[in-house]
Formats: sequence, C-alpha cells, structure tokens
Amino acid sequence: MGELKSACDAVLSRVTQGESRVPGVVAMVTDRKQDIYSGAAGDRRLGDDAMSEDTVFAIFSTTKAIAGTTALQCVEEGLLDLDAPARDYVPAIGKLQVLDGFDSAGKPMLRAPKSDVTTRQLMLHTGGFGYDFFNEKYRRMAEEHGQPSIVAATRAAIETPLLFDPGEKWEYGSNIDWVGQVVEAIRGKRLGEVMRERIFAQLGMQEIAFTRTPSMKERSATIHARTADGGLSPMDGFELPDNPEVDMGGHGLYATIPEYMKFIRMWLNDGDGPNGRVLKPETVAWAVKNGLQEHQKVGMLPGVIASLSNDAEFFPGLKKSWSYTFMVNDEEAPTGRPAGAIGWAGLANSFYWIDRQNGVGGYWATQILPFGDPVSLGGYLDFETAVYQTVASARAA
Repeated sequence: MGELKSACDAVLSRVTQGESRVPGVVAMVTDRKQDIYSGAAGDRRLGDDAMSEDTVFAIFSTTKAIAGTTALQCVEEGLLDLDAPARDYVPAIGKLQVLDGFDSAGKPMLRAPKSDVTTRQLMLHTGGFGYDFFNEKYRRMAEEHGQPSIVAATRAAIETPLLFDPGEKWEYGSNIDWVGQVVEAIRGKRLGEVMRERIFAQLGMQEIAFTRTPSMKERSATIHARTADGGLSPMDGFELPDNPEVDMGGHGLYATIPEYMKFIRMWLNDGDGPNGRVLKPETVAWAVKNGLQEHQKVGMLPGVIASLSNDAEFFPGLKKSWSYTFMVNDEEAPTGRPAGAIGWAGLANSFYWIDRQNGVGGYWATQILPFGDPVSLGGYLDFETAVYQTVASARAA
C-alpha cells in the first residue's frame, strides 16, 4: 500500500502548509479487516503541539450514525416501533408545536402539528426539526426569543418548535438528539452508557465518549475559526461541554479517529465486530438504503449563521438521499465513490464515507468553523479521490 500512503500523505502535507491551510488533520482509511492508511499533519492548535493519530476531536454530527445504531438495535429486539408516535416513548416531544412564522410584532406563531412525529421520521430528518445555523426561523428564535444553541447540550436546546408538519419534507437538524432520548427511555439508561455497553464494547472502542477523560482532554485539538482574510484564529474556550445535561445523539461525542474507524469497519462487515455482533446483517442491509419518500429531497444546507456554516452541499448536482442515519449518494461521485455508498460530516469539518461495495471507508478530521470550509472540504475530496485512484490501480495491476 505504498502508493496509497504517498498519495494520501501528499494531500495532508499540502493542506497543512501555506497561507490557505488547515491547522491540522488526521485522516485514515480502512478495508474490512484493518486500517490501511493513517496520517496526521499540522498542529492541534496552530503553532502548538503537533497533530497525531491519538488526537481527540469533537466529532459533532458524525455522532449521529452511532446514536442511530443504538435505535436500530432496539428495533431488532422488538422494543421500538419506528412508525409509532415518538411521544409514546418520550412524552415531551408530543408537546412541541409547529412554528409557522412570526407575527407583525415578531412573536412566534405556533400551532399543533397535523400528525405525531415518529422515530422513523426522526432518523430520516423528516420530523420537522432543524438547526439555527441552517434555518432562518430557528436563527430568529435564537436571537430574538432566547432559543438555546444546540451546542449547549441542554434539554431546552432540543425542546424547540417544529419547522413544519412531520413528514412534509427533509430538513437536516436536531432529530437524532430526539432519537437518543427515545433510546434512553427504552433502555432506562443514559445514551453514553447504552453506546458503551452495546457498541463500543463489541468493537473495542475506548477513547470515545460524551465526557472526556483527563488524558483525552490533554490531547484534544482546538477548534479554529476561518477569518475573513482566509487565515485561522484559535477559538480557545469553544468546545462541547463535558458532563452535558443531555447526551446529544446528534453531535455530542468526542473521539480519536482510530476509534471511529472501528465503527466504520462494523458497517463494512455487515454489523459484526471483533468482540461480538452489533447489528444483524439484514438490519445493515436495509439501514443503508434510502428511506425517503419522493417528495422529501436532500438538498443544500444554507449557511444562515456565517460564523458556523457556509452554504454546504456534497456533490452538487448529484442525486442524494437519506438512510438510517447516513447520506446516500444515489449516483457515482466525482471522487470515485460508487452509487449507494453512505457517509456524512461533522460541523467542525470532519467527513467520512463507507463504501460497502468495495469494502473501504475513510475519515478526515479537522477542527475548523464555519462548516463547509473550502480548504478542509477540498482536501477531504482530494483525499477520497486519492484513495479510489490508488485502490483502483492496485486492483487493476
């Protein structure tokens, strides 16, 4: 795999040098058996400790697939009906109303939803929730009416109005935080404990948690802001809370990237892990397929809070859908990723993909805001392209 190493190393070297750079990056690739590439370049904090494979990242929305997996386990055991009202498990979600807009005085106009939110809708992001950095109505609720940021990891941060009637359309948002609440209600335990017992133990994942150990804290990368001139500014003090009020299934985990690769390998291996099975093969088979209806379209994420996100879209112009709980690219991507592969991203510009057809997956981790950073996202796409070019040439040889 010398060709893979040199191709990927070149990408990491390029993006961590020069005026337009990322502070640091860890990137890894796995096949069904083991990691086949691991690289680290740059700094954990600009000008400070060097980035290394054991660096701890706030993985933000790459948490979602792990929370989704705990829900799939509940389905397998007959404990969760995806089409039952989610309020049957978590009564609080049944009290939320739809935000139709604001009256002339700027007061929110609320009404009862036309139907109950289901856990299936939550897993598919058709439940009615959004994020304030992607939705103008939520941004107004935050700025004018004190709606807490989702990053606060509080109960109030998820008990927000619905943006539309459940099932009406696809909109990316805090749905998976509610999935975590459903799982907690079923299991009678905090989500982090459920993950440790039912996923991390089976996969040998240790350095991954909602609350960092002292050692993990020491090795954490600093989130940086991309400045107006294209430079970088460390956001010292900006971090996801340890010991959160709510274990946020949508974005709350910290992890090293080698640990996440074990989770990717589980999906490449039909749900099997080195210490036991996480999901049944038949569950994996349907969970990676599109679950949306024709009127529910995956589209661009509009960056309405410029400090947190740019306008962002994977593979513009290509058809995309959503599964349980990943984005599915329904057409072959320019990187070489085949149609039907799955993947997603985290707010601080982390990206991963899982290609079950070819038995390969990868993760690219940086800590930069806003999301959709051109340097990090461009580097990630080059990284994925390098993987497919070298893997394809190796197979052709």
